[in-house]
Amino acid sequence: MTTNERTVHDYMEGFRRADHARVLACLTDDVEWVVPGMFQARGQQDFENHIVDEGFRPNPDIAITRVIESGDVLVAEGRVRTERTDGAVVNLLFCDVFEMRDGRIAKLTSYLMMQP
Repeated sequence: MTTNERTVHDYMEGFRRADHARVLACLTDDVEWVVPGMFQARGQQDFENHIVDEGFRPNPDIAITRVIESGDVLVAEGRVRTERTDGAVVNLLFCDVFEMRDGRIAKLTSYLMMQP
């Protein structure tokens, strides 16, 4: 497993546990997170606000199904099962494109869709 892949797996584990410190340790200070059509976060403080978004419960079930890495770009595909605070269960498919710098996440673009 490469350094970048270890970072991404640690990042995902941080989300699974709603462990803000663990997630933030995987990021550069100037990190950017883009979820097209939903939001764009810049910097660790802004990023941290989205670790557990309003209306959602912490500790989602995240499964990575495929990882592709080329240089400092890593793509992870998978699924997320999470619960809203109203009790509704949300099943999503994701494709995350990580742009890495020195083994940390500098930019993340997350493509999400409801799982059929």
